[in-house]
Amino acid sequence: MPRPAFAHDGIAFGCDYNPEQWDRDVWDEDIRLMREAGVDLVALNIFGWSHIEPRPGEFAFEALDDILGRLHAAGIAVNLGTGTASTPAWLTTRHPEILPMAEDGTRRYPGGRQAWCPSSPAYRAASLRLVEAVAERYGTHPAVTLWHVSNELGCHNALCYCDDSAAAFRVWLADRYGDIATLNRAWGTAFWSQTYGEWDEILPPRAALSARNPGQLLDFHRFSSDAVRSQYRAEAEVLRRMSDVPVTTNFMVTAHIENMDYWTWADEMDVIANDHYLDHRLGDPVSELAFAADLSRGLAEGAPWMLMEHSTGAVNWQPLNLAKDPGQLVRNSLTHVARGADAVCFFQWRASVQGAEKFHSAMLPHAGTDSALWREVVELGRIVEDLREVAGSRVVAEMAMVFSWESWWAADTECRPSHALGYLDQVHATYAALHSLGLTVDVVRPGADLSAYRLVVVPGLHLVRAAEAAVLVDWVVAGGTAVVTFSSGIVDEEDRVWAGGYTGPFREMLGIHVEEFAPVAPGVDLALTDGSRATLWSERLRATTATALAAFADGPAAGSAALTRNAWGEGTAYYIATLLDPAALRAVLAEAADAAGVAPAATTDAPAGVVDLVRRRGDDASYLFVINPSAHPVTVDVRGHEIVTATTIEDALVVPAGTARVVREETVS
Repeated sequence: MPRPAFAHDGIAFGCDYNPEQWDRDVWDEDIRLMREAGVDLVALNIFGWSHIEPRPGEFAFEALDDILGRLHAAGIAVNLGTGTASTPAWLTTRHPEILPMAEDGTRRYPGGRQAWCPSSPAYRAASLRLVEAVAERYGTHPAVTLWHVSNELGCHNALCYCDDSAAAFRVWLADRYGDIATLNRAWGTAFWSQTYGEWDEILPPRAALSARNPGQLLDFHRFSSDAVRSQYRAEAEVLRRMSDVPVTTNFMVTAHIENMDYWTWADEMDVIANDHYLDHRLGDPVSELAFAADLSRGLAEGAPWMLMEHSTGAVNWQPLNLAKDPGQLVRNSLTHVARGADAVCFFQWRASVQGAEKFHSAMLPHAGTDSALWREVVELGRIVEDLREVAGSRVVAEMAMVFSWESWWAADTECRPSHALGYLDQVHATYAALHSLGLTVDVVRPGADLSAYRLVVVPGLHLVRAAEAAVLVDWVVAGGTAVVTFSSGIVDEEDRVWAGGYTGPFREMLGIHVEEFAPVAPGVDLALTDGSRATLWSERLRATTATALAAFADGPAAGSAALTRNAWGEGTAYYIATLLDPAALRAVLAEAADAAGVAPAATTDAPAGVVDLVRRRGDDASYLFVINPSAHPVTVDVRGHEIVTATTIEDALVVPAGTARVVREETVS
């Protein structure tokens, strides 16, 4: 039976709302201002457990009844949380075994959020009792258009090392491997006398005096992702049994959140929803925003998705919490919409005056409505309403990038060639180069169907199964163009090295033989024979059937090929054996894109990388999104109706500095 789809008239504009933080005489004012801003979807009861179940088995729904009724009367739909994200004090007092354990064996206590073990039977029983009570009361409430399971599942508590987790881990391993001998082979336990004779000898990879077994670490990541997903499944099962309303939870497709393999979660969702916040600890946070949006769309298999949370301005959890520049709120929000979001929602509605997030920005700031931020929120609400016709359309992309959480886990293990370089470093650098070229990228899982693409980029795919590699190889043979970067094809799904030369199952397609890694210390530059520069990584390799486009001119791999191109079947495969500087990486990817016939969505008079150009296409029209963060106006070769300013474009579109425009095009390109 097909699951219910999330239905909304146009693009949703919404927020988290925490009325329990405010006296009731504020609620009507909040709703009036929500309507003024154009808010039409509100998330409630996200952290409501202690409010609706103040004592075990005693439920108090009157306040939630009241706010649901007021919002419904105002025409505002509700995304209703199950309330299970953080435990009430009475629960962890009665059941301290619920509290999660860190890898050093110490407990983590209440006072923050998510103070629960994903494998705890006591937590599971109490949480499902709450979900059943909420679903029974509100399963047919006319205001509720979406169920919101928990909140940012696994953000803080994904990896728990307690005895409940140990027991669940053993069950998971027995189901995966069937017998202990198969597990021993998979983990390579012949090394360091680690062989197991019985399942109950196995523990989670708690802190040890030396490096731990990498196969065990990899499987513990897989188990932990599945354990957190199991909580989602359990809550969703209750909701679907008692309600016909679609169900989702908010993913965290963003930098540094690595513990959930969302490729394995996506099919469980009735709609993909994501939370994203600019991370100013990164060198290029806006490029990472675009990458996260493209990955969210990939999880949705190209269908529209929801931006469940982002910020109007500064967050509160980074070392330096930067406010957004004037116009950046609109630009950031429309970047998500350009890349497939059919909902623009924020944490939160009214800025808190107490608690850990009191300095986190909100739609209604501490300064109130007499503020530039409020005026920009209202402007964005008007733009989102004007863009209602875009809802349901899909992003047009002719190229893809392969991304893998398993590769992230396997590559960034304790013992690796260089701790100065991680999986995300390659992913972000490669995506940033593509983004600067103005290319629209679908992000896909290893082994995904590639038939819709002309160019596929594979950055650092450290872990790859034979069948997943074969999909790429066969696609190149059939005429595709691939770019593969170093640290790809190193291990299989059991973290066992593909012997015979690195790049393993990609070796023949790439036409190279990599003999040895030769990492480079941070701060040491490498020169290539084509005049470009690189850093951090080199390899001692030789071309077999490939053409060497550049070699290392110095460093530990001097004389070895650094950049190759190989004709394979009807297609072409490039290999990059180092971390090229941004200009050099951009040049290689530009050559590959040109060879594959992949180009930006439109032409402009701006230098490459200045303007973000993305096209969404519906049944009856296509829409070109133009985001201009620069200090100068840009001209775009496009004709049609510009929606933001309600202007007909007969010659070319001029986009002022710091603004965004959306053109319903005259003809579908």
